[in-house]
Amino acid sequence: MVIPLRKQAADEQGTDEHITLRSSATWATGAAHAADARRLLRTLLAHAPHTGRTPVPTSLARDAELVVSELVTNALRHAPGPCGLVLRLSGDALAITVWDTSPTHPTTRDGDRYRVGGHGLRLVHMVSDHVAVTPHGRGKQITAHLRLPRCAGADAGRPAPSAPLFGAA
Repeated sequence: MVIPLRKQAADEQGTDEHITLRSSATWATGAAHAADARRLLRTLLAHAPHTGRTPVPTSLARDAELVVSELVTNALRHAPGPCGLVLRLSGDALAITVWDTSPTHPTTRDGDRYRVGGHGLRLVHMVSDHVAVTPHGRGKQITAHLRLPRCAGADAGRPAPSAPLFGAA
């Protein structure tokens, strides 16, 4: 089930001049696809300029797509049952939360250029400003926070790409 992009509730006022944008999706067992999660993220980022925000820089949009891809893929590979994604763009941060049904705390593995796989969570930590793992029901949720630039950078004037950055949409 995908919950459409929406503005923050009236009783949940932000502390900044921008409204909070949220979008989420929940997938049944075996129904999630990283491409669907990336598409949801691109929709949220494309909507940001329509709320008075500066467009999200392309480099940050790419990092966010990497985070979404890796977290959803890990939920699919390592947790039985349904999973979900919650995106929240508010103030100067983008929060990406993925929840699943596994109570096992994920571990970041050291880099090994000869190993296939096992690099995703390390990459998430590298591109995120903060990553937190907390209990969620009988499972867990992982939230990665990416800070938005305060002032317009070199590519801040360009909108987040609408075309897929990683594989097929």
